[in-house]
Parts: sequence; C-alpha cells; structure tokens
Amino acid sequence: MRYVRLVKGAVTVAAATAACHAVMSGGYAWARDSATASGDSLFSGAFEFLFTTAASWAPMPLLLWFGMLVLRESGNTVFVLVGGLVWAVLSGYFIDDIDRVGGHIPIPALAAYVLLGTAVAGAGGPGHRPDDA
Repeated sequence: MRYVRLVKGAVTVAAATAACHAVMSGGYAWARDSATASGDSLFSGAFEFLFTTAASWAPMPLLLWFGMLVLRESGNTVFVLVGGLVWAVLSGYFIDDIDRVGGHIPIPALAAYVLLGTAVAGAGGPGHRPDDA
C-alpha cells in the first residue's frame, strides 16, 4: 500500500533531518568556541566549520537509505539522491541562520523538506520487497 510507504518515508526523513540538524547545531557551536578560544584570528574555526558542514551533508543520503532499508522498503535511489541534494541546498542556504548562537533552520523550511522527502519516497520504489509476500 502506498500510504505505508509514505509514512515510512516521513519517519525516515524526519529522523534524518533531526539528526543532521543536531550535528549542525552542535558543530557550529564548536566552531564558534574554537574561533573565540584562538582570539578570532583569520580562519580560526574554519576547520571545525567545514568539518561540521561535511558531517551534516554526507550522512543525510546514508541515513535516508538506511532508514528505508530498516523499514523494509526498496527502490530508494531517487529518494536518497533527491533527499541528499535538497538537504545540501537547504542547509547551505540557511547556514547563516544555524551558525549563530541559538540559531536553527526555520521550521517552515524544515517542514517543507520533510514534506518533499515524503512525497518523493511515496512516488518511488515498488512499495514492498518481493520476499514480503
């Protein structure tokens, strides 16, 4: 049933989004602390900032793929590719919002990402693994 795949996609996208957003929040705080500790010299905290960005962008496709795998859904290539790419664009666009003290990606943007990911998850794949019959 397609509704089941939509629910699984929504759960997967929401969990992966929460995890990657938490990585960004904590990592950018680490970068700010590092920059402050070194006296805000040129490029202080740059390593931490770049590491945090990569640590948020790289796992998103993996989390999406693994989440759907655990929930026994197949045919997730488009879902994983679109979800990872859109996350990189979304978090890159709002990077200044999350890179301030107490900052985060706006809730409407996160909700739109989850809805888009849910729609893509529901549109793709055969729905169930053949061994489920």
